[in-house]
Amino acid sequence: MTNLISHIRNFFDQKTDWLLPSLYALVVVLSVLVAAASELYFLVVIPAVLLLVYVSIIDFKNIFFLLLLLLPLSMEVDLPGGFSTDFPAELLMVGLTLVYFLYVLQNGKTMSAAFLRHPLTLLFLLHIGWTFVTMITSNAFVISFKFMLAKIWYVTTFYFLAGTIFQDIKDFKAYLWTIFVPLVFSIIIINVKHYSFGFDFEKINYVVHPFYRNHVDYACLMALFFPVIVLTMNWYKDSFLLKWILRIGAVLVLIGIYFSYTRAAYVAIVLAFGAYFIMRFRLMKISLVAALTVFVLMIGYLSHNNNYMEMAPDYNKTITHNDFNNLIEATYKGEDISTMERVYRWVAGFQMIKAEPLTGFGPGTFVSFYESYTLASFQTYVSDNPERSGIHSYYLMIMVEQGLPGLAIFLLLIAFILIKGEQVYQETKDKDEQIIVLIAILSIIVIDALLLINDMLESDKVGPFFFISMALIVNQDLKNKRMQHANFERSREVQK
Repeated sequence: MTNLISHIRNFFDQKTDWLLPSLYALVVVLSVLVAAASELYFLVVIPAVLLLVYVSIIDFKNIFFLLLLLLPLSMEVDLPGGFSTDFPAELLMVGLTLVYFLYVLQNGKTMSAAFLRHPLTLLFLLHIGWTFVTMITSNAFVISFKFMLAKIWYVTTFYFLAGTIFQDIKDFKAYLWTIFVPLVFSIIIINVKHYSFGFDFEKINYVVHPFYRNHVDYACLMALFFPVIVLTMNWYKDSFLLKWILRIGAVLVLIGIYFSYTRAAYVAIVLAFGAYFIMRFRLMKISLVAALTVFVLMIGYLSHNNNYMEMAPDYNKTITHNDFNNLIEATYKGEDISTMERVYRWVAGFQMIKAEPLTGFGPGTFVSFYESYTLASFQTYVSDNPERSGIHSYYLMIMVEQGLPGLAIFLLLIAFILIKGEQVYQETKDKDEQIIVLIAILSIIVIDALLLINDMLESDKVGPFFFISMALIVNQDLKNKRMQHANFERSREVQK
């Protein structure tokens, strides 16, 4: 296999002067002519696919950044058989996964194993490994198998491949602008459309199409990328133009978040602000203990004597609200249908956990089984769930689908990321690199907060940034250790 790849590379290197451009031009012409003659218009995509394959073999880094460029603009496309894909982002993920496996086959002997041996990577692999175990024991193996495939190309592309690519600050600056430009473009388009409707609360899910599945995806991407924009402004103090482009972009993101009418995004932005000071003053462990204590007390209270039944809504009062101010008021009164439908599914989820506490029902299977575990007293007007949406809490979803061990592993992974991230942040001496670590941690904290009431880590608008942030922390930790080792060796030489 490695010899085959080498031969292909050598062929490309030798023939790029005249043969390949001529062949490519011929393919373009033939594709257009055949597509027009047969009315099979999808054939015109063939030249683009071949070009992507060529560039991937020559330098997959360019394809990776093309994928990042397309993430904010990628569209959900329905496929036959009730399936869907994020086009074209997910196709590029699959392609890059295959290319990366070939890259490892060719360069595995010379690649450093430090990234793979890092404790965070090992813990992450434990999480993936348990997901695989629960796929084997799944109550719906085919669904779980498809879920596992998608998980593999997300993880391979945005953790392992990203860990190979992001080696210095230049790569991160490329990441910043590659996401920033299409994100701001989508915000401008959406707000112009929304303005034509008077920023009507009811129209928000309509105007975010086709770039985003719903207003939650839109708001979550803006919320997790906002710290990136704000914290990188200091890099461009000497560039009036770039500094002001980032400032204007930050304002547009805040405007976009406000008019997305997404309560979770509002809370996530506030948490990111607080997390900045937690990082600065080394309060991560205390904060995690406090958060865990609150969580355990809350679960304990709701479980005691079935106190959760107090949350059962009044069926006739839980309605869809057409005004955002009314929605906020309805939320704390328990009369908002969106919130109470979440509770309806959460209660079903806890009933499912009692039935399958060890390995759960299998990855991706909640929607297939939850209806028989629901309680009628929590039902709302939208409980028929025609869009087949999930449980709306990633932590609870993991517990339902992967059992209590699955949740324990994932929570351990989250805690380790944050504690290790704080340590790496404090150990990093270079200010620019320190900002990158801070951005990675704040992005993860924002995503962790969003996952409390959303189950979107496998969404192309959220998941990639979680995995990339993990890879950034690992790479910086390895770099710090190399510098510490080099300094130690120099000090030994001086002592001699």
